[in-house]
Formats: sequence, C-alpha cells, structure tokens
Amino acid sequence: MPIRSLGSVPRRLIESPKDSKAEERMALALEERAEIIAAHRKHDSDTGSPEVQIALLTERINHLSGHLKDHKHDFSSRRGLLKMVGQRNRLLRYLAKNDQSRYQGLIKQLGLRK
Repeated sequence: MPIRSLGSVPRRLIESPKDSKAEERMALALEERAEIIAAHRKHDSDTGSPEVQIALLTERINHLSGHLKDHKHDFSSRRGLLKMVGQRNRLLRYLAKNDQSRYQGLIKQLGLRK
C-alpha cells in the first residue's frame, strides 16, 4: 500500500499520533515560563532583566537535576547543567556587584543559598 505524500513530506510523518509524554519531557512549558517571567519582571515588557534570567535558569537547573537523578550516565545533560549553573553564577555576581538589595531579594525569593 503506497503512502500518499504532501509535497516531499510523507503523510505518516504529518499525521503521527501525539506522544503523551512529550510535554513531560519538555524543558519548560510555555505556561511555566510565562509565570516565572511574570513573577520576576520589573515592567510589562521585561523578559531579559537579570532577575528574570536567573529565575528561568534556576527552574531549568532544578528540572535538569531531577532528570540526572534518574539518568546518572547522561553526561551530555550534565555538561549542559554545569554550563547553566555557571551562567547563573555570572548573572548573580553581576547583580550583587551592581545592586545588592535586588540581589538579596532575589536569592531569598528563589531559595538560593548565597
């Protein structure tokens, strides 16, 4: 039985059943990301302030740490985790150097131990 295609893409690839665990495996769902941004932004269109970036990185780090507890030999993800931790530390140092009160409030809010 031949597979009908739409252009150069086979129909079976277009109409494949949705993976039920796909959402579970996603790094951060859009809704979660929007909630984190809304909780830490300084004004309505703020998505790039250090507070927002640190909060997003913290959530991704927590998510990936849980993954690595189950998959101890996933060294590629471990490397990504270490890069995220380093990036978060650089952003925290920047924030501590430029505005100590914002830094103290953020680490208290996120539960970081610094």
